[in-house]
Amino acid sequence: MCHVIVTCRSMLWTLLSIVVAFAELIAFMSADWLIGKAKPSSSEDTDNRTGGSLEPYHPTLGIYGRCIRIPYMQVSRQDTLCGPYAENFNEIASGFWQATAIFLAVGILILCAVAFVSVFTMCIQSIMKKSIFNVCGLLQGIAGLFLILGLILYPAGWGCQKAKVYCGPYASAYKLGDCSLGWAFYTAIGGTVLTFICAVFSAQAEIATSSDKVQEEIEEGKSLICLL
Repeated sequence: MCHVIVTCRSMLWTLLSIVVAFAELIAFMSADWLIGKAKPSSSEDTDNRTGGSLEPYHPTLGIYGRCIRIPYMQVSRQDTLCGPYAENFNEIASGFWQATAIFLAVGILILCAVAFVSVFTMCIQSIMKKSIFNVCGLLQGIAGLFLILGLILYPAGWGCQKAKVYCGPYASAYKLGDCSLGWAFYTAIGGTVLTFICAVFSAQAEIATSSDKVQEEIEEGKSLICLL
């Protein structure tokens, strides 16, 4: 018989697991890892609404994507052209960024798998007599290690030629030059911290769903168990 067990701690762990997976995925796909130095607009770049010249803009560069403004196009201030600069894996600007992409992709894949499984923990609390919460927590810890490796290697690629185009000639490994860090990098760091919090909190979710009070309600024949 399937018992649906919902507790505050298990639901919080499930929601955090889903949020972490989506946050890391969005950060990985974003081009806002580096914010480049201001690029002056040409005399032919005008704002369609005012007819005046556009202000200097900041191009952004991600692990495999970028956002730029095409010169000599009649565009409004909000319009940018975003997309991958690398058509395949080998065209990623730096070997360090290639390693970063691999480590982040593996970590995100694990987190997405855990997020998917976490939805079913309300009905399934064990696999082969092992707590599904503990297994998922272990996987989240492993995913966190992959994410850390990726984030450590990422700044080592700041000296590549692609980064220097955006950040100036003084950019080098672990030195930003004229660039600044974008929201995607900080989101990836925050998601990594939350990943380890989820890994630790999975133990609390397991305790909450296997408490004596839950067992008592199972023995009473209840199939839906909701506890604070």
